[in-house]
Amino acid sequence: MDARLQRRVQRYGWDLAAGEYEALWQAQLADARAGLLAMAAPAAGERVLDVACGTGLVAFEAARAVGPDGRVFGIDLSGQMVDAARLQSSKKALSNVGFARMDAESLALPDASFDLALCALGLMYLPDPERALREMRRVLRPGGRMALAVWGERSRCGWSAVFPIVDAEVASEVCPLFFRLGQQDTLARLCAEAGFEAVEQRRIATTLCYADGDEACNAAFAGGPVALAWSRFGEEVRTRVRARYLEAIDAWRKGAGYRVPGEFAVVGAAAPERRT
Repeated sequence: MDARLQRRVQRYGWDLAAGEYEALWQAQLADARAGLLAMAAPAAGERVLDVACGTGLVAFEAARAVGPDGRVFGIDLSGQMVDAARLQSSKKALSNVGFARMDAESLALPDASFDLALCALGLMYLPDPERALREMRRVLRPGGRMALAVWGERSRCGWSAVFPIVDAEVASEVCPLFFRLGQQDTLARLCAEAGFEAVEQRRIATTLCYADGDEACNAAFAGGPVALAWSRFGEEVRTRVRARYLEAIDAWRKGAGYRVPGEFAVVGAAAPERRT
């Protein structure tokens, strides 16, 4: 897929998903957020960048960790996600966190302006994640840290059938190479190639729990990366796609609900102490 088109698909898709994202995914992604923050260990007074911040779930946790003397800045390509994050920030009365719509592959931010960069489950959607890694390194101070989370191996993510099922109904793939970064040591290797040091990777097994088929399908289609395609499907196509997806995850049905396996890969790294 053309990079410009891919960005547009992701931007408008996540705009559509923003309203349902937390209800459908906040609990399901808790293990990824916890693993990311444990790897990152944000400290009091630090300046933190949250890339692909979504509705701000990671940014708010980081803001609490860095305290009133620290600062967290979240960026996302989706304007609706940024608006949702700003609204939640206002409700939480957090004065040390801000948000802006921005492309992770071209950060409009000064060099060496952050102590820590975070990205929770955002890199998989970028046309050029390697460029985003270089951008994160650029805006980190020498010795600054980075922590990333992506979905793991496709074979360990029981919900992964959503992509070929949707792709069968559209003209082009909705998320090309989605699982590439979670394969083996791919993300850790790309971090090293981007100039990071002290690269460490952990894998986290998780279970996505759904009360029933409607909840499982809403998470997969309305509140996730295929939301734009889903919004354009007619009722006949939606019925067919839902049936195929429920068949794909039937092995993990427990009564009326589902317990679908998943995996996250979490990588931590540091910028060199001296700029090269």
